[in-house]
Amino acid sequence: MFKKLFTQKQSQLEDGELAVTGTVPSHIAIIMDGNGRWATKRALPRIAGHHEGMKTVRKITRYANDLGVKVLTLYAFSTENWSRPKKEVEFLMRLPEEFLGTYLPELIEQNVRVQTMGDFASLPEHTQRAVQKAVDSTRENTGLILNFALNYGSRAEILHAVKAITQAVNDGKLSPSDITEQCITEHLMTRDLIEPDLLIRTSGEVRLSNFMLWQLAYTEFWFTDVLWPDFDENCLREAIQVYQTRSRRYGGLEEPTK
Repeated sequence: MFKKLFTQKQSQLEDGELAVTGTVPSHIAIIMDGNGRWATKRALPRIAGHHEGMKTVRKITRYANDLGVKVLTLYAFSTENWSRPKKEVEFLMRLPEEFLGTYLPELIEQNVRVQTMGDFASLPEHTQRAVQKAVDSTRENTGLILNFALNYGSRAEILHAVKAITQAVNDGKLSPSDITEQCITEHLMTRDLIEPDLLIRTSGEVRLSNFMLWQLAYTEFWFTDVLWPDFDENCLREAIQVYQTRSRRYGGLEEPTK
C-alpha cells in the first residue's frame, strides 16, 4: 500500500517537452539505486552499472541546474556500502576521480559548486584528492550546489552532532536550555543547506536507507521503479510535477480555498 501511494510510473514524454512550469523544488535529494541490477539484467558486471550511473549523474545535474534547482544532493556511497565486495568498493572509490576528472570543466562552465558530506577523512587518499580538487575549483561558483553524500550515514551524522553539543555543554559554551531543534540542525553536515523539498529514490525500493533522517522530516517522497542508469530528464520532470500537486502543511491544516 505504501509503495502504491508514493510510487509513480515513468511517463513517456516527447523530446523537447522538458520545460517545467510552477514552483521547482529548491533542494532535491536522490537515492541513486539500481546500478547493479541494471548491469545484471544485461549480463554485465555490476561495475558496468555504476559506470553507466555516472553518466546519469551528469545528465541530471545539468537538467536540475537548467531548471533553477538550488541544491542537488546525491547519495553516492553510504557507510554501509563498505560491506560490498572489495573489487566493487575499489571501483566505486575510483568513480569520483573519473567523473570529476572528466566533467569538472563542464561543472565550472555551468557555475555548479561541488561539495560533500560524510566521513571524508576515511576515504582513500586518491578519492579525497579528486573530490577536494573539485570543491576547491568550484568554491566561488554561485549556481547549483552539487552535494555528494560520500561515505555518509545519517545515524553517524546525528551521533556526531549529539557528541559535539554534549562537549559544548561540558565546556560551558552551551546550556541545556540552548539545545533546540535549530541547535541540532546547526551541528549537522547540512548546516549551510536548506532542507530537501523532494526526495527521489530509484529502482523500486521504498525506504530511506539511513539517508538524511533528520533533514527529511517534512520532505515530499517520490519513488520510481526506474533503475538509476535509466533515470533521465523525463523522470525528474515527472517527479517535480507530482511534487507540485502535493500540499505541504508541515503538520498544520490546509488553508481553506477562498
